[in-house]
Amino acid sequence: MAGIAAVVAGVTLGAPSAYAADAVVSKGRAVAASAGNAARAVDGKTSTRWTTSGRGTQWLRVDLGAVSAVSRVRLSWGPAFAKVYRVETSADGNTWAPLYATGAGDGNTDDIAGLQGSARFVRLTATPRGTKGLALGELEVFGHRIESAPVPVPAPAPRADLSTDIAMQLVSSAENSSLDWRAQYQYIEDIGDGRGYTGGIIGFCSGTGDMLEVVEAYTAAVPGNVLAKYLPALRSVNGTASHTGLGAAFVADWKRAAADPAWRKAQDDERDRVYFNPAIAQAKADGLRALGQFAYFDALVMHGPGNDATSFGGIRKAALAKAKSPAQGGDETAYLNAFLDARVAAMRTEAAHSDTSRVDTAQRVFLAAGNLDLRVPLSWKVYGDSYTITA
Repeated sequence: MAGIAAVVAGVTLGAPSAYAADAVVSKGRAVAASAGNAARAVDGKTSTRWTTSGRGTQWLRVDLGAVSAVSRVRLSWGPAFAKVYRVETSADGNTWAPLYATGAGDGNTDDIAGLQGSARFVRLTATPRGTKGLALGELEVFGHRIESAPVPVPAPAPRADLSTDIAMQLVSSAENSSLDWRAQYQYIEDIGDGRGYTGGIIGFCSGTGDMLEVVEAYTAAVPGNVLAKYLPALRSVNGTASHTGLGAAFVADWKRAAADPAWRKAQDDERDRVYFNPAIAQAKADGLRALGQFAYFDALVMHGPGNDATSFGGIRKAALAKAKSPAQGGDETAYLNAFLDARVAAMRTEAAHSDTSRVDTAQRVFLAAGNLDLRVPLSWKVYGDSYTITA
């Protein structure tokens, strides 16, 4: 998985807001949190704070009261802040899509402008940088209500949805040189990309936060599991390539945990929450069928959520600058070619991703054949190796 970075991939994306004077739409709204007095985060006063204790990841969710365009989020931190956090959006409070994320928070006030999304619910999920928990003076969401805006022409319903099993086989062929993605629950190694350990079915990384999150989820389900004792070390190395407190014992216990169904479920759930569900939701919003949904998923897995040129949001933005999505009335094949062009350009900026065969001899093969629904049989190559899915 790519490192956490800024992301623009909201529930519904469009052109930059024309409302230069967007106002705070979160003040005094209904709010909930994993712990602490959540109302203090939206009372309009930075002198009162939402606080939590301990190291555990916490969340804060505000209901904007109606679907609103979101153009900016401002976080006024107290002394205890989060280095790693993300902001997510939802239309219904159940399915969440990434809007912004960072692994380099430094406290004080984070003023995140230039966002392009719409949602009724906004959620902050944050990991304290130390042992004292979190202190947030205010969460301010800027935007404007859009109930009275012209109703957009709905995107054509995708004619086929992406199968999780096919998606994982395709990813595993590139990540693990095998179609047996279920064998990867026990996989773990340092691949030398500066992100610490990479492990599991989707390449969770100790240096980017998602490995910590999946172990936290596993521990919440099974307290005292073989990986729970590494949580302090995982929190300490988050954002670095360090192995301090982990090492051979951690690797051995990660592999041991793979025999536990609860550990496998924790990995599945993290994959779906952070990567699969947001990718599919955004692809559907763009009017894409199964091939486009996979192209989004694979890009989000490799490049991570982000707004820079080498992250998912940046790649999608570059594609939209070259071709209209089907939801905008564009041709699906032309748009996907533009997206894959942008994806390849992003891959070539990193030595670890310079081999672009997972695009050139896989996704482009399906696109050239007009197989936008990813119907089987599927045949492709990655790194020169041939693969086929027949059913």
